[in-house]
Amino acid sequence: MDHREWNTPIRERWNPVIKEALHGVDNHSLLYLATGDQWHLKQATLLRGYVRDLKDWIGQEEAV
Repeated sequence: MDHREWNTPIRERWNPVIKEALHGVDNHSLLYLATGDQWHLKQATLLRGYVRDLKDWIGQEEAV
């Protein structure tokens, strides 16, 4: 498991999900650049949005 400088009980369970989603963004981005297939660009965009929304939700939960 990756070392984190700081963590919270809410954030801890989501860190692996965020990491894998970002790997998905990287893979889709590489495939888009290699093939020009717009589907990969769309999937990378969807995953970025998911990560952004998840991080926003985590921040809101931590502020409670």
